[in-house]
Amino acid sequence: MTNTVKIKNVTVGDGSLCLIAGPCVIESPEIMRQSAETLKAITSELGLPFVFKSSFDKANRSSLGSFRGPGFDRGLTILADLKKEFNFPIISDIHDIQQVKEASGVLDALQIPAFLSRQTDLLVAAADSGLPLNVKKGQFMAPDDMKLVVEKAQSSKAFQGLCLCERGASFGYHNLVVDMRSLVIMREFNWPIVFDATHSVQLPSAGGSRSGGDRRFIPYLARAAVSVGVEALFMEIHPNPEKALCDGPNQWPLSKAKALLSNLKNLHLANLELNNTYAKES
Repeated sequence: MTNTVKIKNVTVGDGSLCLIAGPCVIESPEIMRQSAETLKAITSELGLPFVFKSSFDKANRSSLGSFRGPGFDRGLTILADLKKEFNFPIISDIHDIQQVKEASGVLDALQIPAFLSRQTDLLVAAADSGLPLNVKKGQFMAPDDMKLVVEKAQSSKAFQGLCLCERGASFGYHNLVVDMRSLVIMREFNWPIVFDATHSVQLPSAGGSRSGGDRRFIPYLARAAVSVGVEALFMEIHPNPEKALCDGPNQWPLSKAKALLSNLKNLHLANLELNNTYAKES
């Protein structure tokens, strides 16, 4: 039995398909507000539990000159304003234990980036915040290694649960692949599984000083993950990916979000029915 994770008023792992989405990084207030308003309207119409995500700082960029975001203080202020206006839970990634206390005063869940998923002190400090976590599996990690990540987080007396997020594995230079078996393997640790449908199509550093990507594969991988049976989808969605300041090639266009999410919800419901029938027959 998979444990559920409560992110403010959203429950991940209760049988619904949760969406964690927003622009990759905080850009202008206009882009943030447009994305937040549209995504909330779409998810409300489709009945999808929704957690808004955007990064105040992208600390692991390929180039020194890459856009990182508005920074910690300004970024948290923007996220707090969006949370107040739209009344949805918010998640963002932290990179340092010094960020935990202040970030947990604004955020409803803390995300651990893939490159930091083995950082013991950061994992424990994040769990000590009393907020649930979304931990991205490192591109260099096998899915069964995530059991040790779970044990680190659970060592905190303030532990409030976590989700484990698949975002692809390194496959040679500048390439990622997704092994759908990892979704099944990580579920054995009894916590909800999230599939990152956008970073999974990233081509790290393929653009020379920046990452490339191929967004045409996003719907296919997302449908495959929903068919396996994930509890949530992570998607970076932008009003104009071609002009996005970060990870544009692997962000999904906001104008196409409703059609894709509707398709994924229908697939999720069909998958639930199929699994229920299979359980009865077996």
